[in-house]
Amino acid sequence: MANPPREACGVVGVYTPGEEAARTAFFGLFSLQHRGQESAGIASADGRTIFCRREMGLVSQAFHEFDLDRLPGDMAVGHTRYSTTGASYLDNAQPLEVTGSNGRLALGHNGNVINAVSLRTELEETWGLRFTTATDSEVIAQLLANAPGVTWGERLGYMMRRLQGAYSVVALTPTEMIAFRDPLGVRPLCVGMFRGGWVVASESCALDHIGAKLLRELEPGEAVLIDSEGLHSIHKGNDGRHALCSFEYIYFARPDSILDGKLVHAARREMGRQLAAEHPVNADMVMGIPDSAIAAGTGYAEASGLPYQEGLVKNRYVGRTFIQPDQRLRDLGVRLKFNPLPEVLEGKRVVVVDDSIVRGTTTPHVVNLLRSAGAKEVHLRVCAPPILSPCHFGVDMARKSEMIAANKTVAEVCKFIGADSLGYLSVNGLFKAIGRPHAHSCSACFTGNYPVEVQLEMDKLALERP
Repeated sequence: MANPPREACGVVGVYTPGEEAARTAFFGLFSLQHRGQESAGIASADGRTIFCRREMGLVSQAFHEFDLDRLPGDMAVGHTRYSTTGASYLDNAQPLEVTGSNGRLALGHNGNVINAVSLRTELEETWGLRFTTATDSEVIAQLLANAPGVTWGERLGYMMRRLQGAYSVVALTPTEMIAFRDPLGVRPLCVGMFRGGWVVASESCALDHIGAKLLRELEPGEAVLIDSEGLHSIHKGNDGRHALCSFEYIYFARPDSILDGKLVHAARREMGRQLAAEHPVNADMVMGIPDSAIAAGTGYAEASGLPYQEGLVKNRYVGRTFIQPDQRLRDLGVRLKFNPLPEVLEGKRVVVVDDSIVRGTTTPHVVNLLRSAGAKEVHLRVCAPPILSPCHFGVDMARKSEMIAANKTVAEVCKFIGADSLGYLSVNGLFKAIGRPHAHSCSACFTGNYPVEVQLEMDKLALERP
C-alpha cells in the first residue's frame, strides 16, 4: 500500500490457571505486531499485585527472557501501539497503570475516544485526578478506576455512558481480567478458550498462534470478566446500531483472522472479484501489491480470466513503511521495500491491484518502478473506495487536505500517479464483498458519514502538556 492509514493498537489478555501467563501473552502480542510498531508492553497479576513492563519498539525488541521472568502470575494483558492520541514516547506506552477508588489496574486500549479532552478536564477539575500521560487511554483507565458502582458491571455501565468513540480494551486487576468493547463495535475483540483458561485479543490470529480455540467475538458494548471462577458477561451488548471499521477488512486485520464470522482473506479475494466486475480492462496479467493486496489481486484475476503473476518482490526485512512518521524516511522505506521482476513485466499490459490510496505521494514511485522494469501499460485498480475523510476512531489516516481523492477527481489522480487507467471499488461493492450491511459498518472515511458526531479536525497531540 502507498501511504497507508496507520492503525492504532493490538491488545491481548491471557488467563492460564496454574501457569505463567506473560509468555503466552508475548506470543499472542507478537502475532498482533502488524497493528502497531511504536511500543509494546505486558502487565501480569499474581493474585496480590500487578507487574508491568513497557518499552519502545517491536515486541521482540521490548521483551527478552529475563523480562518475562519478572512478570509472574497466571493473568496477563499485553499491548502493541501506534499512536493516534498522544506522541510516541515511553510515558504513553501501554498497558497503563493507575490506582483509584476501585483499586489498582493496568489497561491496554485500541481505538480513539473523541471526547477525551473534555472528560480529562472534568476528571482533573471536578474529580481531582492527576494524569501522567497524554493519551485518551489514560482517560479510560482513570474513569474505570474511579467510576461509581459496587460491581465492575455497574462501573463499566457508567463509563460507557460517558465515553464517545472507539475502544476495545483489556484491563487487569490483581485478581481479575476485564475485556470490553465500545457500543458501536468499531474495533474488533474476540475471546477463546486456552488450557483450561481464556484468551481475549484484537484478532483471532493471536488465538491461533498460541493454540487457543476461538469461542466468539465480543458483542458491541459487551464486557466480560475473567477470574478463577471462569468467564462472565458483566455488561450486555448493544442491540442498536453497530459500526465495525471497514478498513479492518481492507487492510488492518491479518488475512488469517476472522471478523464477524468471515475469514478476512476470503473477503479481500471477493473485493478483487467485485473490482474486476466494476472496472474491467484489456491486459496481459494481474498482480497484487505485496502483501496486503495479494488476495484481492488473485480475486481480480479469477473474475477477469487474466493470469495472476508476481511482478514485485517484497523485502521481508523491511517493516511496513508507515512505522516512520517522517515523510522523508517513509519515502526511503518504499524504495527499499520492493524490487520489480523485469522478466515478468517486460512488454506486458499490467493490472496492478492495491488496497487503497491515501496521500498518493508514493504510488507514482510504484508505477514508475513497474514501467522501468518494462511494463507496457500500468492499470491501477484499488479494492477500496476513494478515501475522502479522516478517521476519528483509532486510525491516524491523514488530514482531509492531505487526501488526494478528497482534492482531485479520479482522472486527476490517475494523471498524478502516472497510470494508464485507475478504478476504485464502489462503496456498495465493498459491502457486498465483506458481507456486512452498510448500516452495521463504519465507512466514514469513504462517505463522510460518521456513526457519531465528531469535530471536523482532531489533533492527536491535544492532550499533550507543555
